[in-house]
Amino acid sequence: MELPPRWAFLLFLLLSSTKASGSAVDKEEFQEELLLKPLPDRKVLAHFHFETRAPPCNSNGRRHHHLFPKAISQMVEKFRVKEMELSFTQGRWNYERWGGFDTMSSNNAKPPGVELWAVFDVPKEQVDASWKNLTHTLSGLFCASINFLESSTMYSAPEWSFRQASGSLRYGMLPREAVCTENLTPWLKLLPCRDNAGLSALMDRPSIYTSFYHSQRLHLTSNASDLEGLNPGIVLEQTLTVVLHPSGQRTSLTHISESYLQPSWSLSSIFGRKVNGRCALAKSSKVYLQLERGLVPELKKNIGSEGYDVEANFDLSVNPDRVLTEENSRHGIGSSLLYEFSVDKYSNSKPFDLGLTWKFPVIWSCQQAPLHAIRFLMGSGNERGAIAILLKSTDLNDSSPVADSASDGCELHVNIFQIVPWYIRVYYHSLQLFVDDQLKAVGAFVEKIHVMPSKDKISPGMMEMVLKLPCGVKSAALTLDFDKGFLHIDEYPPDANQGFDIPSAAVSFPNFHASMHFPSNDSERKSPMLSKFQESSPVLSYTEVLLVPLTTPDFSMPYNVITITCTVFALYFGSLLNVLRQRVGEKERLLKSKAAAVKTGRPSELLSRLSAKLRGRSQEPSQSPSESSPLINSKLVLKVLLMAALAVAWQYYFG
Repeated sequence: MELPPRWAFLLFLLLSSTKASGSAVDKEEFQEELLLKPLPDRKVLAHFHFETRAPPCNSNGRRHHHLFPKAISQMVEKFRVKEMELSFTQGRWNYERWGGFDTMSSNNAKPPGVELWAVFDVPKEQVDASWKNLTHTLSGLFCASINFLESSTMYSAPEWSFRQASGSLRYGMLPREAVCTENLTPWLKLLPCRDNAGLSALMDRPSIYTSFYHSQRLHLTSNASDLEGLNPGIVLEQTLTVVLHPSGQRTSLTHISESYLQPSWSLSSIFGRKVNGRCALAKSSKVYLQLERGLVPELKKNIGSEGYDVEANFDLSVNPDRVLTEENSRHGIGSSLLYEFSVDKYSNSKPFDLGLTWKFPVIWSCQQAPLHAIRFLMGSGNERGAIAILLKSTDLNDSSPVADSASDGCELHVNIFQIVPWYIRVYYHSLQLFVDDQLKAVGAFVEKIHVMPSKDKISPGMMEMVLKLPCGVKSAALTLDFDKGFLHIDEYPPDANQGFDIPSAAVSFPNFHASMHFPSNDSERKSPMLSKFQESSPVLSYTEVLLVPLTTPDFSMPYNVITITCTVFALYFGSLLNVLRQRVGEKERLLKSKAAAVKTGRPSELLSRLSAKLRGRSQEPSQSPSESSPLINSKLVLKVLLMAALAVAWQYYFG
C-alpha cells in the first residue's frame, strides 16, 4: 500500500527528529576530580584530573562545541593527531620516597622540562611535516619554546621501546625549558570554568610554583574506543600533579617524636583557598583521599590486632560520602583505601575544606619498581667520556609484585629508551654490560636492540634495548663511550658555559603492570580517575638529566678585538689629523709677535693685553705681512712616519 505524499513527508520528519534526539545523547561532557595522598616523607600529593569529551563528528564532518576547546579540536582535525601527550615539569619525581610501582608514578611522573610525543594518522612521508606544524601550534597555544622541537636534531622516531605506533610516532624533549605561570594560564583556559570555579580554583600560583615537584600534563586521544567498545570522539585529559609540604599545626603530644608524626593539613593550609562548590558546567566534581597500600597495614598495627578501623589513627574534618577498598590486590601488602567526597552539596556559604589531623605517629614506605635506575657520566676532560646506566635492586624479591606473564620463567625484562644530541657522538660498539659487578657478554643478556647513530647537525642518536636479567640480580650497569663534538659559534646557547643537557632516559618493565581496581556504582558512570587507575600500564620511570660540559670558545674575544682595534684607529687617525691640520707659519708669527711685544713694552700693547685678560678672551695678534715658511719642520715629518709605521705593523701582525 503506497502512502500519500503528505503522510510520507510527516513520517520523514518523525524519523529525522528521532535521529536528532538520539544524537543529542552523545553530547559533550566535563568532569573534574582531585586526589589527595599523604607521602612517607611528611609531604602531600595533590593530583588534579580534568576530562573533557567531545562526540564524533556529525554527518557533515563538523563539530559544534560548547565545552570542548575549539583550538584543540581544530588542531586534531587539521594535523590528524591520533594521540598526543604534552607535559611541563619542574623538579624531579622521587621514586624512592614517593613510589615507583603505581599508576601515579607510571603515568604522571614526567622528566624535567617539556616532553612531547604524538601519533599521527597520516602516511609515513607526511609525519615529519605534521610534527613540525604541531610543534608550532602548541608553542603558540601554551606560550613555550616547543617550536624548537621542529628541527630534525631535536626529535626521534622510536619504533617499539616507547609505544607501538608503526612509524607514525614522534618524540622530543626540551630538558632546560623553564615552567612558569605563562604556561599554566593557557592550560587553565582550556577548562570550561577556567580557575574561577570548581576544583581548579584551588590552583594558587605561589603554592604550586614553590612546591617540590609539579607537572602539568595534557593527554589527547582521538577516534579511539573506550573500555566499552564505543567511539567517544575526542577525549582531552588535563592533569596537574603537585607535591606540597603542609604548613599546618602539629599535634602537641609529649610522648610522640615529632620526626615520626605526620603533619596535619587541610586544603586551606596547603593551597590557601577553599572549594566554593563545583563548576556549573561539570557533570561531576569529586575529591578523593587515598591511603596507599603500604600505609593501611601500618595503621592497623597501631590500633591492635583486634581492631580494623583505621580511622582511629586520624580525624577528618569532613565526613566522606563513601569509602572504597581496592579489589583483587595481588601485591601481598594489603589494599589501599579511597575516601570519596562529593563537592556538589557545597557552595559559597558552605565551602568545602577537607582536613586531615593525625593522632599517632606512623612510618611506612611506598612500593618500588623491581629495579631503581640511575644514570651518570664517567670520565674527565673536554674530549671524551662515557654514559653509565645503573639498575639497582630494590629488595622486592620476597614481596615482589606478580608479573603478568609467567611464560618467561624467572627472567626480568627491562626496556631502555635513550636519546642523545648529535654533538655527543656515542660509540655503540663500545657497549659494556656488568651484572652483579661482573663483566658479561652483551649478547647473553640483550634480547633486542635497535640503534640509530647520530648525524652531525641532522639527527640525534637513539638507542632502544631490551635486557633479559635473572630475577635475583642485585645490580646491572651499562656503559657507552662517546666523544664530544664542536659546534659553530652561532649554535651555542646564551648560557653555553653552564653545559649541555642530555634528555632523560626512559626505563620500563613490560612484565610488571600497575593498576588499582575499586568497586563502582552501576547506577552512575565511573569516574575518569578511577577508570585511569583501572587501566593496566607498564611500570615506567625516568632517569636524571645529564649535564655535559663542552669546549666553548671565548665569547669575549670579539668584544676585545673590536675594542682594541677602535682604540688604535682612534689614536692613529686622531694624531694624524691633528698634525696635518696645524698651520706652522701662523704659530711662528704668533711667537714672534709675542716676543716683540715683550721687548718693546709699548703702553698700547700692554693695555690691550690687560683688557683681553679682564674680558676672559685671548688676545688676537695683529696680522703682519710677514712671510710664512712653506716647508714642514722635521717634527711633523717624524710624527707622520711614526704613525705610518704603526699602521703597517698592525696590519702585518693582526690583519
